[in-house]
Amino acid sequence: MPKSRTSPLTRRGFIAAGGALGLVAALAACGGGDDSAKGDGGKDKGAAASGPWTFKDDLGVDVSTKSKPKNIVAFTGTAAALYDYGVPVKGVFGPTKTADGKPDVQAGSLDISKVEILGNVYDQFNVEKYAALRPDLLVTNTWDGSYWYVPEASKDKILKLAPAAAISVGKDATMDKALARTADLAKSLGADMEAKKTVDAKARFEAAAEKVRQATKANPGIKVLAGSGYPEVFYASTPKTSADLSYFQQLGVEFVVPDKLDEGDFFESLSWENAGKYKADVIFLDNRSSALQPETLSKEKPTWAELPAVKAGQVTPRVTEPIYSYDKCAQILEDLAKSIQGAKKVS
Repeated sequence: MPKSRTSPLTRRGFIAAGGALGLVAALAACGGGDDSAKGDGGKDKGAAASGPWTFKDDLGVDVSTKSKPKNIVAFTGTAAALYDYGVPVKGVFGPTKTADGKPDVQAGSLDISKVEILGNVYDQFNVEKYAALRPDLLVTNTWDGSYWYVPEASKDKILKLAPAAAISVGKDATMDKALARTADLAKSLGADMEAKKTVDAKARFEAAAEKVRQATKANPGIKVLAGSGYPEVFYASTPKTSADLSYFQQLGVEFVVPDKLDEGDFFESLSWENAGKYKADVIFLDNRSSALQPETLSKEKPTWAELPAVKAGQVTPRVTEPIYSYDKCAQILEDLAKSIQGAKKVS
């Protein structure tokens, strides 16, 4: 699981209390899930016209609704991917807006002024606002078998309001598989996968993948470390449990593999005094708003400035939580190819 604003090993304990009475009132007022579409006397013209909707998600759940979902709420990054395919969402949860009001990197091309933001940080999810949206479907990713950014404390309440579908982006997933599954979901929700924009984006992605293959062959032996910088610790990620890194490895990228992973097997926690434990030629640095970026690291962490890759100027942003549309992932691969192609051996 990638690092978020709070440690994934402890953050489930930091849950906002209360809200139960408001939830009951909201449910009484507006219903939820499939039943909210019945309207007058159970008459559901939309369901009659379109028929039932089903989708088997990556948790193995057969998700179904009486008609194709219209009121969709999604994790911000998943919502951004659906948006790229022309599938609108009503609300989002997850990093959406930065402190200065600008779209978070995980919002992609979403117009964040047109969606209801139910929570902007981990363990923040306004259940009452969610109920008021009369959701037909909740969509998110899964790293470890759980619903990403759905708080554990309110999960049962949330999942009672509408069916949920999850796309795997962690263990047993690779970027190409996550892309295909997200495209399958978008298609089931009405996306035109034969649209020129989508066809062109997929072709661009495939061409970009070949660029990475060629870059790794032309510049062999370049060691890459995927890392995340936080005030107290530097996280060295393994490529084995993230869809993006696993795919890059398949394309020929040589990653530094930490030898002492924390619980969950996603990364090794290193004190800043030991940030140089692993030698690397290139550092893929977590670009999320929750993580420290190069300018801050250079000012606040002396050991960061001493890393060979940093001295050589070979630090490149890692889109740690990719938006799984072909358009966004094609750009990631193109940037990766350039980083590998231009890197020098410094470790």
